[in-house]
Amino acid sequence: MRMFSFFKIVCLVICIGWLPCRGQQVVVTKNPLQLADQYFAAGEYYTAAYLYEQILNPPANTPKDEVFPVYSKRGRPGYIIPKNITRQSILYKQAESYRLAHYWPQADSVYKKCPDYIDALYWMALCERSLGHYEEAAANLRQYLEATNPNKQYLEAAEKEWATLQYIKKQLARPDTVLTHIRKLNVPDSYEKGTFAVTPLTGNQYLVSKTKSDSPIVKGYNPNNSHLFQAVLENDSLTGVTQLPLSSADPLINQGAANSSANGNNIYFTQWQKLNGRTISNIYITRLVNGSWSAPQLVNGINTSGYSSKQPVCTPDGKYLYFASDRPGGTGGFDIWYAQLHEDGSVGEPENAGRTINTEGDEQAPFYHADSKTLVFSTNGRPGMGGFDLFSAQGNTITWSTPTNLGYPVNSSRDDVYFYALEKNTLLSDALIGSDRGSGCCLETYRINKLPKHNRMTGVVLDTKTHKPIPDANVVLTTPDGKTTQTTTDINGNYSFDSVDNSFNNHQLVVTKQYYRDTAAMVTIAKTDNTNLLTDQHINTDILLEKKFVLRPENVVTVYFDFDMYNLKKEAVRKLDSVYNVLLEIPAATLQISGYTDGKGSNEYNAILSDRRARACAEYFIQKGIAASRITFESFGSCCPLEMELINGRDNPDGRSKNRRALINITKD
Repeated sequence: MRMFSFFKIVCLVICIGWLPCRGQQVVVTKNPLQLADQYFAAGEYYTAAYLYEQILNPPANTPKDEVFPVYSKRGRPGYIIPKNITRQSILYKQAESYRLAHYWPQADSVYKKCPDYIDALYWMALCERSLGHYEEAAANLRQYLEATNPNKQYLEAAEKEWATLQYIKKQLARPDTVLTHIRKLNVPDSYEKGTFAVTPLTGNQYLVSKTKSDSPIVKGYNPNNSHLFQAVLENDSLTGVTQLPLSSADPLINQGAANSSANGNNIYFTQWQKLNGRTISNIYITRLVNGSWSAPQLVNGINTSGYSSKQPVCTPDGKYLYFASDRPGGTGGFDIWYAQLHEDGSVGEPENAGRTINTEGDEQAPFYHADSKTLVFSTNGRPGMGGFDLFSAQGNTITWSTPTNLGYPVNSSRDDVYFYALEKNTLLSDALIGSDRGSGCCLETYRINKLPKHNRMTGVVLDTKTHKPIPDANVVLTTPDGKTTQTTTDINGNYSFDSVDNSFNNHQLVVTKQYYRDTAAMVTIAKTDNTNLLTDQHINTDILLEKKFVLRPENVVTVYFDFDMYNLKKEAVRKLDSVYNVLLEIPAATLQISGYTDGKGSNEYNAILSDRRARACAEYFIQKGIAASRITFESFGSCCPLEMELINGRDNPDGRSKNRRALINITKD
């Protein structure tokens, strides 16, 4: 196997709690295999892989190694693998080492050389999924699940991995991925070293966790450690990257995963180191004093001896500090916790975020987006795309909605851990995430910009009386700035407007249709359907149109009234009875009745009198058993005279008598 660069050997340091961040001193043993096994047990997986390679393929000439001086004679010609240990068993340990160090291509390649190990099929599938080789992963996983070998140890995990592959398949087919633009931030000298947990400090200054080589190098230890830096975020680049001067007596201490308080005077950050093969982390605070950061101090109350607390983040209102911890009282592994923040920077008693958020797996790297009231966190305890996925839940410190996977391409088939989004924006319109989806070994920072979904406002226009849809109605939408857009209802009375403001505040609709009264109404969204991944459909309340009174000469019956009277005369009753017979013969027929007066009297009085004449006709039909729903009536006063009431300035009584009338229009369709 090709040997890798020094940087690849020592780049295990990535982030707190995600990968081992620094080696542990290993006691020299009698042979290279025991030494490799000890490095493996200490969590220095890539170093172990390197040593297993020396055993499997020793170089012809092996000079003293300055990188791993703990055993200068390892791999020397003449070393013989014990007879009770097979070459394939060492290959399997090497594959395990690469996998645990997150070197997926190398792990996959070596697992393929281990046909005697049935579980190698499962781990090959896991590596191939991490590399984005989903078809190969599915083939190996299917072979593993269908195998009858009784030595399978990961059957339940393999079934979960199969579900993961099916979830990935669905995510990759999502049409809304075209809305998201994602790219890695440009950071000087970050490849193979890791740059993660980018959060704001002041202005365009950001805090960032980054790995660098420390000196002096201590033999038996990985010289690369994580430290806290300050940098300027410009477009898609971090520039002016400068280490924050946080003192530490121990050169092997790692510092990072930080967040500034709302007032910018305090920085809460994680500090960790490996003790007895276990990474232990605690949360510290440094304060801005006279323009300089003070010596770090342990934050009392949220750190528990023997357990880890890490990845602190302050809410924008300065009231709470969220963090991850495996302290007692959780649901399993690392949980999300929160504590009240005090003005002096101290914190109150921690509270668990609850089982709605936390699972039996690990929840890490919380972030609270105040504008959308959304908690974003990373977890490996929920179905997703594999490894750690980013989830979101809306609510507050007490009540949360069910967490939702942020989906592809925000999440990948690798580990997606840290998240930060600008306030005053939607959650994904401009965000930063930490992910190891790239070609390197470590977490890098990616920028995400997701365009908003398309918005469509729809509704239906109905007849007030029948509630049947009205086709071909003209609908005009007017926005608050006076811009108008118009459309026409379809055969089902439906209309729609695209690319409108999804708030719809102060938007007005005006609907017109022949034979109907013009109707204006403010847009009032009844419900929103957001199941479509590209378009949110906002459904307006129904708009009801009332028919105008329309006279049709062939279907009009006229009855007359005496002066200042609204009682029905005999001739009027005879005509109304003939209309009644038509209503009996045609159950679908309806009546439109209008009442009129002559020109004598005031407008107010004539309006009342004409209404009484129209009502008298309507009540006659109702008393005879015709449903009121089949009858509409209106009053027009002295409007619309049929005959002249003055001729040459002299009163015309005959003309006035013809104007004192009620018109009964029969609609048969």
